[in-house]
Amino acid sequence: MYTLYGISSCSTVSKARRFLEEKNCDYQFYDLKKQVLTKTLIASLEARVGWEIMLNKRSTTWRQLDESQKLAVNQKTAITLMIEYPTLIKRPLLDTGKQLLVGFKIEEYQGVL
Repeated sequence: MYTLYGISSCSTVSKARRFLEEKNCDYQFYDLKKQVLTKTLIASLEARVGWEIMLNKRSTTWRQLDESQKLAVNQKTAITLMIEYPTLIKRPLLDTGKQLLVGFKIEEYQGVL
């Protein structure tokens, strides 16, 4: 079974969910805003792809951070920020058990499923 991490109101997450459902893929949805985000969970996801890939620097939330927070970002602070502000996590994240896909690209999903 796959795990899809995202935010239910995100249009890209909706596209990924629709794709998985059309392909009859068994998955569970983990809503990053509604479910508990632990340091262990975020750190384990980050360890697989790197904080630079997971951190969404194009988000509105990122633009609203203090300049000092942006300049001081590193692995530790990125994980802390992603826990505090789940919208800083690029989404969706699809955990296939073997790999972690970041974002929704049909070609990538088709290649893995």
